[in-house]
Amino acid sequence: MNILTIDTSSIVASVAIGDEQKLIAEYTINHKKTHSQKLLPMVDEMLKSCDLKAKDIDVFGVSLGPGSFTGLRIGITTTKVMAQALDKPVVGISTLEGLAYNVPYFGGLICPIIDAQRESVYSAIYSWKDNELQTSREADVLEINDLINILKDMNRQVIFLGDGVEKFKPIIDDNIPEISSFATSNLMFPRAGAILELVRKKYEHGLFNKAHEILPIYMRKSQAEVQYEARMMSCEG
Repeated sequence: MNILTIDTSSIVASVAIGDEQKLIAEYTINHKKTHSQKLLPMVDEMLKSCDLKAKDIDVFGVSLGPGSFTGLRIGITTTKVMAQALDKPVVGISTLEGLAYNVPYFGGLICPIIDAQRESVYSAIYSWKDNELQTSREADVLEINDLINILKDMNRQVIFLGDGVEKFKPIIDDNIPEISSFATSNLMFPRAGAILELVRKKYEHGLFNKAHEILPIYMRKSQAEVQYEARMMSCEG
């Protein structure tokens, strides 16, 4: 069984190929080029490097969000087009869950934070139990201070990762320095290799979809949608 996974939920583009036992290859670019420029060449290069063709992929996986609205659309659309053309199943994975999988078997809480603008983050809280990643708090959009207060009440060691760290690390350090730590830079961003591990587990348990059933997890409206609705309301008023 060959698996191909894609994550374009942030500025980072990541593609991975694996089988039922292992990660075979992973290609990640953290660069300013747009996903529309780099994603398909990355997929092509990965397949060639692994002596595979698109038709050899049995299962596709993709990060569903939350994250960059444009990035998510590119990654999800690319995955759906390939899977639909080949009549192959797709497994969608939460970006937050994928981030948490970057730090396997951490003894405390794992708190991925993705910048949601306006002093808010997309976040969830995870922990490892019996070698399985457990959800300690479901995904939500929170003001950073509200998240800090939740973690204070939980009173456990917590590791942060995700693009929200760069923006909110000073606030975290000021409020919960005694319980907080931060992932190293190589684990800070979403990785298709981590997504692949989750895709394999979910597929083995029958948790997959047809391509047309896959939808992004936005969790909030885009700024453009908010501004459009505000203009419509002002016109109606």
